[in-house]
Amino acid sequence: MSYLPNTLNSFWLWREVSNKLGVSNPAYKYWKNTPNLKLNNKYIFIQKETLPEKYEYIESILTDLSGHLPIKYASDRLHVNEHIFSYEKMKLYKEFEYKYVQDVKFVNIKKFFRENGIKVAKNSIVQLGKIKELDLAGSSAFYNLKNDYGIVVYE
Repeated sequence: MSYLPNTLNSFWLWREVSNKLGVSNPAYKYWKNTPNLKLNNKYIFIQKETLPEKYEYIESILTDLSGHLPIKYASDRLHVNEHIFSYEKMKLYKEFEYKYVQDVKFVNIKKFFRENGIKVAKNSIVQLGKIKELDLAGSSAFYNLKNDYGIVVYE
């Protein structure tokens, strides 16, 4: 199990940036003062307020991803099948807020945790699943969700 990372509060999706600017895909690699983040070797994000000066104007029209994670990455970190975020027929699907940016589906994990009173420390490990499948250890916090699902936060 791995911890749930900080959300993308201070990042833009590179796919959206490159599309709106009309620059080539690897252009960010040549921007020395623009840190980037790669999730699942698939999603690339550029840190806010670090774009080269001639491209700064684009930031006002980019999609804010605060509290969101790509569904594939979120499912890996919560140790659940990504179907839980993909299909409306899944029992917990409607409990989450979603956002699409350049054909990438994001889920608002931060809002879900806040609404359900789930407290996650920076280095905590999080597991979402059916209650009967969760491993409850002595140093963990259990949160009961609806439809026989729960979350365990390991400290």
